[in-house]
Order: sequence, then structure tokens, then C-alpha cells
Amino acid sequence: MQNTGGKTALGLDNNIGAMLCYVANLVCYLGLIYSIIVLVTDKENKLPRFHAMQSITLFATSLVLFIPGYLISIALVMMQSSITSLLATLVWLVLMLIGIAMFVFMVISAIKAYNGEVYKIPVIGNLADKWSN
Repeated sequence: MQNTGGKTALGLDNNIGAMLCYVANLVCYLGLIYSIIVLVTDKENKLPRFHAMQSITLFATSLVLFIPGYLISIALVMMQSSITSLLATLVWLVLMLIGIAMFVFMVISAIKAYNGEVYKIPVIGNLADKWSN
């Protein structure tokens, strides 16, 4: 689907509105807030709605992965043995790799959204597509 024409309910071009769902995530929770606003106000434009839902799903996935991961890592460090410290380091490395992958997916999605394309992030893209309709 390529749909760069038209305006969102907020008065932005469809592609700009869709791209902002990801770019605004770089500024704390602004992307989450903006994406929720897009979902609530823009009932007709599929491009911004899809990218808003995918951005929210990506944010929720990061919370589900990172909060328990950090808690597990902290608990392992507090046990103060060499094996648990090694495990904590491995947990941190996995979390860093996941974080880098999520950032890359966010950048790719922002570029594709700006070009008016639907880019489905593996696993969450199909969910976002279903939930945004």
C-alpha cells in the first residue's frame, strides 16, 4: 500500500503523520502519546493508523521484554557469585541486542512510513495490522 496523499485528522500529510509515530518515540513518551492521538482521531486513514498501532505495539513489546529483563539482571547481580554475575552480563547483552534491533526496526519503519509504505515489523506487524482496522 502506498498512500502518500491526503491529510490526517491532525492536518498533517499522511506520510508525515505516520512517520511521526516512530520519530517522536525518540523524545520520551511523545511517540506513544502521539500514536494514541492518531488512533483516536484518525478513523479513515489506514496508513497513519497502521503505523500508530505498530509504534504502540513496539513500545509495549519493549516494556514487556525490558522491565522483567532488568529485574532479573539486578537480582542476579545482587546474588554476588561469579556465575550469577556472568548470567547477569549475558542478560544485559541480550537486552542490548534486542534494544538495537528495536531501534533499527523503528528507523526502517519511519523511513517506510515517510515513503507512504506499510512495513510490517516481524511478529508485531501482523498484530498491528489486525488491531488497526
